[in-house]
Amino acid sequence: MPNNKYCRHCGAELGAGDAFCRKCGAPAGRGNHYCWNCGKPTDENAVVCVNCGVQLKSMSDQPAYSNADTDSKSKIAAGLLGIFLGGLGIHNFYLGYTSKAVAQLVLLLLGFLTFGITSIIAGIWGFVEGILILTGSISTDGSGKPLKD
Repeated sequence: MPNNKYCRHCGAELGAGDAFCRKCGAPAGRGNHYCWNCGKPTDENAVVCVNCGVQLKSMSDQPAYSNADTDSKSKIAAGLLGIFLGGLGIHNFYLGYTSKAVAQLVLLLLGFLTFGITSIIAGIWGFVEGILILTGSISTDGSGKPLKD
């Protein structure tokens, strides 16, 4: 940890050994608006001060960039859920299309009153969507993120 001369939060000069800024009360070294060495304003994401060249934070302190694949839903999983459990709307629940999933589930359950006609419709609907997902015609989840292979 560098020897803080200036508050990173407000830019005020710190006394030797100060654990907190006397001006704003921020802990010494906390903040990202000012350089700890020269007290000049810095970019919040800067790794190095452009005024004096001192290192503001290490690369390990930088936030990790999110990988699109970590948040993406699997195209294969969604497609297989659609083919095998499509009448229940499971694939749409998985992808975040909740309204469509509830509609499929209601159609399936209405099959008890319609002698299975609506259940067959829900099953075909889910099966077709499963195929469309696997072929790439449906390529995003409910929040618009692309499906991963």
